[in-house]
Amino acid sequence: MHTKQEISAAFAEALGATVRRRRKEVGVRQDELALTAGVSTRVIHQIENGKPTSRLDSVVPVLDALGLSLVIDDAAQARE
Repeated sequence: MHTKQEISAAFAEALGATVRRRRKEVGVRQDELALTAGVSTRVIHQIENGKPTSRLDSVVPVLDALGLSLVIDDAAQARE
């Protein structure tokens, strides 16, 4: 069984890697993405580096600016 912190860290790392990959695919710098998403460059840096305490009200605009979305999958329901 994984701890809450381990699960959060793994999710944050995966999210950060996805954001970085997509940002590079579309060819924008961190500061350009920050401006488009209405967040600070520091927020982009923290997200891309997998900071597990990144806030949803910062993450969602970044995802939107990159044409990404956050999907919640009810794994418990899928097992039933």
